[in-house]
Amino acid sequence: MTSIRQRKGIKNTEVAEDFAAQEENVKWEHELPSEGCTSRRLWKTLSFTLGGTIALCVGLLTSVYLATLHENDLWFSNIKEVEREISFRTECGLYYSYYKQVLQAPTLMQGLHGLMYDNKTESMRTINLLQRMNIYQEVFLGILYRVLPIQKYLEPVYFYIYTLFGLQAIYVAALYMTSWLLSGTWLSGLLAASWYVTNRIDTTRVEFTVPLRENWALPFFAVQIAAVTYFLRPNLQPLSERLALLAVFVSTFLFSLTWQFNQFVVLLQALVLFTLDSLDLLPAMKASRLYGVQIAGLLLVCALQFLNSMILGSLLVSFNLSVLTARRLQKNLKTGNFLNRLGKLLLHLFMVLCLTLFLNNIIKNTLNLKSDEHIFKFLKAKFGFGATRDFDANLYLCEEAFGLLPLNTFERLSDTLVFYAYVFVLCITATTALASTLHNLSDSASQQSTGSVRKGAVSLKPATAYNLVHTVLFGLLALSTMRMKYLWTPHMCVFASFGLCSPETWESLLKAVRLYSPKRLCVMRYSVPILTLLYVSYKFWPGVMAELSELREFYDPDTVELMNWINSHTPRTAVFAGSMQLLAGVKLCTGRTLTNHPHFEDSSLRERTKAVYQIYAKRPAEHVHALLRSFGTDYVILEDSICYERRHRPGCRLRDLLDLANGHMMDGPAQNDPDLRRADQPRFCEEIKRDRPPYTELFTRVFQNKTFHVYKLSRNN
Repeated sequence: MTSIRQRKGIKNTEVAEDFAAQEENVKWEHELPSEGCTSRRLWKTLSFTLGGTIALCVGLLTSVYLATLHENDLWFSNIKEVEREISFRTECGLYYSYYKQVLQAPTLMQGLHGLMYDNKTESMRTINLLQRMNIYQEVFLGILYRVLPIQKYLEPVYFYIYTLFGLQAIYVAALYMTSWLLSGTWLSGLLAASWYVTNRIDTTRVEFTVPLRENWALPFFAVQIAAVTYFLRPNLQPLSERLALLAVFVSTFLFSLTWQFNQFVVLLQALVLFTLDSLDLLPAMKASRLYGVQIAGLLLVCALQFLNSMILGSLLVSFNLSVLTARRLQKNLKTGNFLNRLGKLLLHLFMVLCLTLFLNNIIKNTLNLKSDEHIFKFLKAKFGFGATRDFDANLYLCEEAFGLLPLNTFERLSDTLVFYAYVFVLCITATTALASTLHNLSDSASQQSTGSVRKGAVSLKPATAYNLVHTVLFGLLALSTMRMKYLWTPHMCVFASFGLCSPETWESLLKAVRLYSPKRLCVMRYSVPILTLLYVSYKFWPGVMAELSELREFYDPDTVELMNWINSHTPRTAVFAGSMQLLAGVKLCTGRTLTNHPHFEDSSLRERTKAVYQIYAKRPAEHVHALLRSFGTDYVILEDSICYERRHRPGCRLRDLLDLANGHMMDGPAQNDPDLRRADQPRFCEEIKRDRPPYTELFTRVFQNKTFHVYKLSRNN
C-alpha cells in the first residue's frame, strides 16, 4: 500500500515545511513515526490486515442481520412451502419459478432444454427464457444445488435466499473498500458500512424482495466501482493495472448478466467517464480502456443471451463506439487556450451526440428492435414532453416507485448525519473539481499530464473525480425516479465517509478559514468520523436490537386458498389469465401456463398484457371472451383489489388507464378530456359478477373468496 502524497501545485509562497509535515501526516493508515522501511512496512501490513478483517466481519454481520430480519418478518422457517413461494411477490416469484424448474427437471439437460424452449410462461408461444430474461443466476444455483451434496442439510429455498443474503456481505465489503481506497483509511470504510446498515430502508430492500434482479446485480456493481476506483489510482504497476481492469470486466459482466436494466446504468457510468475525459480530469488512455471493457462485458452478455435485442440496440453500445470514433476523428482535442479548448469540447460533444443517435437508429431499424420503446415513452411523458394516453407509459408513471424521490427520504438520511456529511463533502469536492477543470482548460500543456496530481494551483485525483461525477449523476437519477435511489444511497454512504476521512477535504477547509496545520488536519481527519460513529451507534443501536426482536408472521389466506384450489381442481395444462403480479405467483405455486407475466421488456408481451387487462375495462362479454380465447385461456382470475381499486389517485387506477387508452371517460371525480366518450358497455369485472346473460353463457364461476373470483371460459364461441 502506498502513501497518499501531498498534492503538487502548491504556490511558491507556501513554506517548505508544509510539504514535509503533509507527507508525515497523510499516510495510508495511522502511521507511526518512521524508523526505517521495515517498521513502515510492518505497520502497513498490520493496518491492511486489521482493515481487511473488519471489512469481512462487517459484511458477514450485515448479511446475517438482513437474513434475520427476513426470517422474523415472515417466520419463514415455520410457514408452509406454498406460503414461502407466495411471499416472493410479483416478478420475484416468476424468477424463482425457473430455479424451481431446473431443480424439478428429471435431468439437468432437460431442465436447460425446458428453459430454452419454454411454452408455459406465455401461452401459445415457445420462447427462449435465457434470451428473454436475466435468469442465468437461477440456472447456476439450480446446477450447484443438484451437484453439491447438500440436499439432506439445506432446503432449495434456503440455498437460494442464503446465496442472496451472502451477496450482501460482498456488497458491504465492496462499499467499505471503495471508501478505504478513496480516503486512505479503513476508518472511512467502517463508517460507510455503518451508514449503509442504519439507513437500510433507503439503501436496500433485499429482505422483502429477495429474488429481485437488482439484489443480484448491485453487489457486482459495487465491486465494479471499487475496481474502477483502484484502476484510476496513479502510478500503478502494470500487473496491478491489468488485474484491476480484469476485475472491472468481470464485475461489469456479472452485473450486466443479472439485471435487465444493466445497459442504462452502465450508460450513466459511460457518461461519467466521458465527462471526466472531456474535462481532462481523467487519463485518456484509462478512459478508453474502460469504454472497451464496458462494450466487451455487454457483448459477452449479449452472446450468452442469444443476441438479446435490447443489448444490441442499447444506447450504451452506440455511445461508446461513437466516443471512440470521435476521438479518432478529432485530433488535438486537449490543446490550445481556454476559448479554443472550449470550442473543441463543444464540437466533440455535438459529434458524439450525433454519432450516437445515428448509429443507434441504424441498428434499431436494421434489426427492427422495439424491446425498449416503452422506456423511452415513459421518459418522454415523465419529463413533460407531451401528455400521453399510452397504456404502457402510464402504467409506469402511476407507480410510486417511478415517481420523484419523496422528501421524507432526506429526513431519514439526515437523522443518521449521512446526508449532512454528504452535502458537506460534495460542496468541497465539487468546488475543487470546478477549479481544477478551469485550470486544465486554461493550460495548453495539460494534455501531457499522466498522473493523478496535476501541475498547477489546483488538483483532483482521478478516482475522486470519478466518484464525484458518479454520485452527482446517479443522484439526479434517484431524484427523478424513486426506485433508482438504491443505486445512489449506498454510494452516498461511501462518498460521505470518504470525505470525512480524507486529508484533502480537511486541508481545503482549514486553508479556506486560515487554520491549517498538519496537526489540526490529523485531528479533524480522525476525530470527526470517530465521533460520528459513536453518535450513530448510540442513537441507532437500540433500534437495530428492537428490529431483531420484533417477530411477525406471513398471513395471506386468500391467496393460499386460491393456489391450493388451482393445484387440486384444474388440469396441469390449464391456461390462466389475470394480472401480471398474480400470474407470477400462479406459475411458481402451481406450474400452470400463463397468458402474461411481469417481465415487461418485450413489445408483443406488452400488447398481450393490455389485451388481457380488458377484463377491467368497459368491454362487452363477447369481446373479452374472444380476446382471452385468442391466447388459449381456460380460466381468468379477477381481483377485487384491482376492480374496485382505491390505492392510486383517480386517473392512475388501472381501470382509469384502460379507459384512457380505449378513449372512454373515467369513473368518479377524475377529470376527463373533452374528446373522451362515454362507454356503451358496463365495466366487465363488475358486470360479470351479476350472473346475467351473455356473461353466464361465456363464463362460469368456479371459485370465489373475499379477494379472488375465478371463471372458466366456455369453448363454444
